[in-house]
Amino acid sequence: MSSRLVAAALAAFTLAAAGPALAQTRVTLKSATSSSSYYVMVVQIGEALKEASGGTIQATIEESQGSVQNVKESARRPGNFIFTTPPNLLADARAGKKPFEGEKGYDRVRTLFVMPFVTVHFVVREDAGITDLAQLAGKDFIGGGKGTFCEGRTKAILKALDLDTKVNMVDVELASADNAVRNRKVVGYTSCSSHPTPGITELATGTPIRILPLTPDQLKTVLSLDPASGPVTIAKGTYKGVDTDVQTVGVPVGGFTTDAMDDETAYTITKTFWTKRAAMADKNPWWKGIEPSQVNLMGTKLHPGALRYYKEAGVAIDAAVQ
Repeated sequence: MSSRLVAAALAAFTLAAAGPALAQTRVTLKSATSSSSYYVMVVQIGEALKEASGGTIQATIEESQGSVQNVKESARRPGNFIFTTPPNLLADARAGKKPFEGEKGYDRVRTLFVMPFVTVHFVVREDAGITDLAQLAGKDFIGGGKGTFCEGRTKAILKALDLDTKVNMVDVELASADNAVRNRKVVGYTSCSSHPTPGITELATGTPIRILPLTPDQLKTVLSLDPASGPVTIAKGTYKGVDTDVQTVGVPVGGFTTDAMDDETAYTITKTFWTKRAAMADKNPWWKGIEPSQVNLMGTKLHPGALRYYKEAGVAIDAAVQ
């Protein structure tokens, strides 16, 4: 065989051998609106996956109206679909509770990792003169966006405080909330996103705002009625003009996929997420508050590929999520 033919044969063999290693894995990441902190988070995750894999994992970021939409899509989305939601919403979906009545397919959801907690922000214009949730009575207020988890959370908190029938809830998309506040159409809105939230940061630069705290009695009442919630403090200075600590509540959030994802992909994504967590925290501090053991709070079984990573990392995993 001539040297030219030998070279050609070797080149063909090399390409054939490299082919599988160079094959791309496509992943879709879906979280929340582009003005939310969770959208920024999934962008970071997508970039981390691409960097760590040398480009073999390609992430597509999709905007979402919130966790309800994400959970509903999980029942029918094919391929490598990753989404964020509070775990109690998945429990409601599996139980067929509102707004998931009569729907199926939620048993296919699996846990990959944990996300920073949702922080419930009750944002109002400073010039509205409102300093307490009770003073929202009789006021026009956007309760977190039509049909979203945040809207449900807002209604639950107001109901717990006997305010649900007293506040004029304006039924619009959360994306319209900032402009509605700027243009004095409403006194404020609820945002359920990890802090600092980009949309609120932007609003505060041009419109003086106040974030309403829960009083000690209000906090006790809300937490007693909702075991999924926990106390969260928004530190002073987090947003322009907010010069005192704000006591509010938060809810755990997870990064989930479905059994359509193969084990090796789930393992690689989970390992990359935790390996890159510190680097992501250098850019956005909200990542500092999470740790691998918190996957036990997710209430949904781990993907077998993710479980493999946690066992290798020495993380104690409860039997309920294995």
